Amino acid sequence: MKIALLTEKYTPDIGGLAISSERLACLLTSAGYEVRVFSPTFSLPPSEQRTLPSSGVVVTRFGTRFDTRKRADDTLVDWLDLITEEHAREPFDILHAYFLTQAGFIATLAGRYLNIPSVVSIRGNDVDRAAFDPARFSHTMFALQNANVVTANAKESIRKAKAFFDREIILIPNSVDTNHFKPMGKNLALLESLGLERKRKEERSVSGKWIVESDEAVIGFVGELREKKGLKTLLSAYAQINAKRLSTLLIVGEVRHGEDSQTVEEMRASNPESKIIVTGYVSPSDLPAYYSLIDVFVHPSIHDGMPNAILEAMACEKAIIATPVGGIKDIVENGKNGMLVSVNDANALAEKILELLDDREKCESLGKSAREFVMSKFKPEAELMANLEVYRKLGL
Repeated sequence: MKIALLTEKYTPDIGGLAISSERLACLLTSAGYEVRVFSPTFSLPPSEQRTLPSSGVVVTRFGTRFDTRKRADDTLVDWLDLITEEHAREPFDILHAYFLTQAGFIATLAGRYLNIPSVVSIRGNDVDRAAFDPARFSHTMFALQNANVVTANAKESIRKAKAFFDREIILIPNSVDTNHFKPMGKNLALLESLGLERKRKEERSVSGKWIVESDEAVIGFVGELREKKGLKTLLSAYAQINAKRLSTLLIVGEVRHGEDSQTVEEMRASNPESKIIVTGYVSPSDLPAYYSLIDVFVHPSIHDGMPNAILEAMACEKAIIATPVGGIKDIVENGKNGMLVSVNDANALAEKILELLDDREKCESLGKSAREFVMSKFKPEAELMANLEVYRKLGL
């Protein structure tokens, strides 16, 4: 079987969509299927394309105009032409789109035009935000109505998608490689390089008050931190915590440029006692070492699908605090394998973080339960088999 995987992001792009797309492509390839990935990129000029192997997968990137609304349609035309040309050269058996809007639209349209089946996978942000963009609404509805099969990685995404168009949508959750993401001792070299050496207990003055410093606590977030991920809530909670005990906010990844990065800089300027470290992009192969440094993992999203970072943190036996939105509700059981706080509630987030930092036994218990949960419920083999079952239902 030859599978064309269409995705709006693919590694080394940042974000959960890129991670999930690569994971599926590699799972299918490892199972013996031929996979071709087609994904736009800002790294190439419009209309140019480049095809290279990546982890055994053949990946074709082509220049995009998605940053200019007036020219975005030209990118869609380029994408359709590329799929049509490649199908004529080496026919595909199925078109699988990861993301409902542009990728889903092109896979569904190309499938109807070329008379081959199409599968569209909803990833979260497509029904949370993109579907409300008038310029993309028609693409969303076309894909929902005409794709042969629609899947989603979270129950909440299925519910939202059915409000747009009621049809069968198959639940296929994300997965995590627990052989790669696993508990490990703190990477001391990395600890030192980030300036996170443990501090001796001593007194210091914070806002005119003397407090006793304990070992420096590390509060961690992994991914691209932006408004949708609860940026302001996280910064506000961290400021409250740091006023009471020595702590570092470790952002493993990037802060989105523009207003979000400006918010972080304003936080640093107004809170000189704060210690916020932004690592920049970290390869998935290196992430476990960064998770090892985190005492409490936080993910206070306003909207979300099924975050890979939460699954990874759980696999690494980290105590996590998140918000009950999107697919997070499918993962985190409050008080059992993590803790939940309300959206935009910085006070509650700070309170829960301090509770875990002060209760090492509870922290470890939640972490162990978290790893056990993802090992039993979110195996890569299960994600692979669920997608293969979809293909089999289409007669492939």
